[in-house]
Amino acid sequence: MISIEFLITSLVVVLIPGTGVLYTVATGLFNGKSASFFAALGCTLGIIPALVASTLGLAALFHTSALVFQVVKYLGVAYLLYLAWQMWKSSSPLSVDNSEQGRRYTHIAVKGFLLNILNPKLSIFFLAFLPQFIPANTTNALLSMLVLGGVFMLMTLLIFIGYGFLSGSFSEFIVNSKRATVAMQKVFAASFAGLGLKLALSERA
Repeated sequence: MISIEFLITSLVVVLIPGTGVLYTVATGLFNGKSASFFAALGCTLGIIPALVASTLGLAALFHTSALVFQVVKYLGVAYLLYLAWQMWKSSSPLSVDNSEQGRRYTHIAVKGFLLNILNPKLSIFFLAFLPQFIPANTTNALLSMLVLGGVFMLMTLLIFIGYGFLSGSFSEFIVNSKRATVAMQKVFAASFAGLGLKLALSERA
């Protein structure tokens, strides 16, 4: 069921920088390795709604209903612009009181979760992607899609953790340097705004 072709294709898809990667890297830079783990976890959990929608055939609604697609898309755009504004206006966008570490990590994970569930392209991606790797003679297509989706999520989590830990290695330098913090803040703010604009201009596949 799990072919080499599926693993290679999934690896390429996960490695390509997108909103999840950008968010995890930003979290690692401004909050450190531990926080980046929760960012990666949140982004990975955000895949579940799209996977479930795809396996149940609900994602087809995005193909047939322009209104539904546009509503979800612009909610995603608004959220990306909100993140961009947060980073732009603050001198240290993701820094919070370390005494409330549990609350901070939960907040970081929720942000990552929302990034993915507000991306209508994700469910469409699963609807078009997973069926290609399900054998024609399979007796349980639903189970096959769930297994492949689970593998994709595991790869996403591990690779995002790698991105986060790598960026977290530079966290101390970024946080302790006001100039570097402001510069990186502007870069990530512009990147989120750019991704929001790209999503706003996207059309249904």
